[in-house]
Amino acid sequence: MATVQIKSEQETKPVYQQMVGVDIAAQTFTASRLVLAKPGTSKTKPEAALSYQQTPVGFEKFEQLLLAKGFAPPATLIVMEATSTYWIGLAIFLHTQGFAVSVINPNQAHHFARAQLRRPKTDALDAQMLVQLAEALVPQTWSPPPQIYHELQQRLQHRHSLLELRKTVKNQLHALLASTVIVEAVQEKMQALIDTFSQQLTVVDKEIEEVVKQDKAWSSSINLLQTIPGVGPLTACWLVVATLNFSTCAKAEQLVQYAGLAPTERSSGTSIRSHAQIGHSGHPLLRGALYMAAMSASRWNAVVKAFYDKLRAAGKPMKVARIAAARKLVHLAFAVVKSGKAFDLEYATKKQTEPLAKAS
Repeated sequence: MATVQIKSEQETKPVYQQMVGVDIAAQTFTASRLVLAKPGTSKTKPEAALSYQQTPVGFEKFEQLLLAKGFAPPATLIVMEATSTYWIGLAIFLHTQGFAVSVINPNQAHHFARAQLRRPKTDALDAQMLVQLAEALVPQTWSPPPQIYHELQQRLQHRHSLLELRKTVKNQLHALLASTVIVEAVQEKMQALIDTFSQQLTVVDKEIEEVVKQDKAWSSSINLLQTIPGVGPLTACWLVVATLNFSTCAKAEQLVQYAGLAPTERSSGTSIRSHAQIGHSGHPLLRGALYMAAMSASRWNAVVKAFYDKLRAAGKPMKVARIAAARKLVHLAFAVVKSGKAFDLEYATKKQTEPLAKAS
């Protein structure tokens, strides 16, 4: 009889000589390293965390630390969370230099920290926690996103900045027009700025439309998402960009968490009682796009409208109902892209008896 050899999990996983945890912030990142002990020696602990700037110089200094022990880049596993878009630059740099990079869902790190009974939360402690996660789980390595990610993400970010700038000048002009004396030259300059921002927005919108056509897979997902009433081209683009075309989240609820739409309840005994709130975590621009889409879907999408109206009839505040509707949209979006089929109103209506999103 032929024998069947079963490889152990340890044999199938890559062997690394050092593990590194990186806590990402907007301007800086904090890293802790663990040089793995050799067999027969006592277990070592993560080193004290060090902070670096999110700049090319900071990246190079970090690389020097990683190479200081003489380990080849592939022998180093670096684990970081997918925090907004702040991680992309560092992850691409490290991958280009040959290091093994793993980008995990923040929800996974959160649950690992809870399992370790960690209560204090600082950048240094988070970096050391990620080292321990890397050693315990040895998560899969990450590959850089395609060029279309950068083309879309930067244009979407630029578009958001243009909207904010135009809004600021519009408010200034509104205040000026309320004055008893108006200097015409100032008014004309403000109006010219507003017109310029509007023209640039038109250009960026056309560029986004052309960029979407450059990648068949991403274009397919964006088109599928727009079959959902309430989801327009910009919301569809944000969904695909923020999730790297739905590759970073295995389940719809993970995407809800990533967007920052999952309410968190604070209660303990009889002394702490508060309503569940979504807070300020997650991906703010994606969350904002989904919230605005939910406002539209609550009127024109029969499935979301029925869900929204039911919550309002039950006494839920308007904002709470809209956030729940946004979560509903996330589940619909996830189902549409993963199935590869356009939104089907009849099918979705039948699924109403199986709630896709929890109301607060």
